[in-house]
Amino acid sequence: MAQKIYLVEDEVTLNILIEKYLQNEGYEVVSFTNGGEAAKRIKDNPDMWILDITLPEVDGYELIKKIKKHNQNTPVIFISARNEELDRVVGLELGSDDYLSKPFLPRELIIRVNLLMNRVYETVDKVENDVFVIDGYEISRTQHSIRLENENFSLTHNEFELLMYFIENKNNVLSRDDILREVWQVDHTGSGRVVDDTIRRLRKKLENISIETVHGYGYKLVVK
Repeated sequence: MAQKIYLVEDEVTLNILIEKYLQNEGYEVVSFTNGGEAAKRIKDNPDMWILDITLPEVDGYELIKKIKKHNQNTPVIFISARNEELDRVVGLELGSDDYLSKPFLPRELIIRVNLLMNRVYETVDKVENDVFVIDGYEISRTQHSIRLENENFSLTHNEFELLMYFIENKNNVLSRDDILREVWQVDHTGSGRVVDDTIRRLRKKLENISIETVHGYGYKLVVK
């Protein structure tokens, strides 16, 4: 039986888009554009709620209070175009399990939904938590795949291993020696050119990803 998601989003176009993506993923979806109508259906016990915060009649904050009062374990994902940091903090305080700020790629929401469903319900066919979303790219370690919306990207083995090393150490500066030792298994200097060349190719293939040069030392993957 398909897992059921209740979606509450008052922007009709976005509501329809998200609903289609979720249905294509195999979920049963019931959508609402009004918080008041959604509040009447809390006792249905869906497997997950996806809530906008700004809604007619009953906002997302009030809805999550009612949802968690009815069943504390029901997972909730907040989506909002308002003050991201404030909404994230308030949402966590009220019991939200994840938060996504607008605008976002529908595929990123799907990834978050899948991971949260697997974590909460521990389904038999649970997929390893090996999927990363960086600047819109969906990166799977085990599948050795990279996708942005409907476009797939191909990397060489070393390019992919270098990217994974950056992701594991995001926002940290990595020296060329560190990179050579961990990715190429080379434990000496003098081969830094291969690092520079590989990073140049990564930047060209994955234009949205920000790998900064830290002059005199190395590189850093910047993830906000």
